Amino acid sequence: MTRLAAAFALPALALLAAPAQADQDAFWERLTALCGQSFDGESLRAPEGDDGFDNVRLVMHVRSCEPDRIRIPFVVGDDLSRTWVLTRHEGGVELRHDHRHEDGTEEDLTQYGGVTPSAGTATTQIFPADDATLAVSPRSYPNVWMMAVDPEAQTFTYFVQRLGTERAYHVEFDLSVETEAPPAPWGWQD
Repeated sequence: MTRLAAAFALPALALLAAPAQADQDAFWERLTALCGQSFDGESLRAPEGDDGFDNVRLVMHVRSCEPDRIRIPFVVGDDLSRTWVLTRHEGGVELRHDHRHEDGTEEDLTQYGGVTPSAGTATTQIFPADDATLAVSPRSYPNVWMMAVDPEAQTFTYFVQRLGTERAYHVEFDLSVETEAPPAPWGWQD
């Protein structure tokens, strides 16, 4: 193998390596430290013409923390339909978007997301769309989601980009000021 080939092969192999447990443990600990707390956020980017996050209150509530599952309702105005569900597996962290109707039944577009393909960092994890996402929303298949908990900036970031396009959402939450918890999300079972 030439030096040039080796220079490209080593980083490529690193991408295929199992996620670093210490980084994902630290990320998980940062999220669980927020358990029970709610924070206001603001939309920093949305696709052109999509004003669903404009002029409404955005709140994340780290409502439920189990050893291997964290549920974070994302409230948009009076809409209690969205919950981010993070689940720890041996191979990484899985993100699912649980969308519910007001009566608690699942929406047609729900349970999409993906599993971390690499170690990420102690503050940031990425989730490329997986085959389950392709099954429920073929247009969302090239999406990549990112979540970050930055203790220095005291922010939580939710970001999604549809690869190969300008389509992206970026919402940032201020972790320095806790806010009143919103009502339970639709379909929530305590």
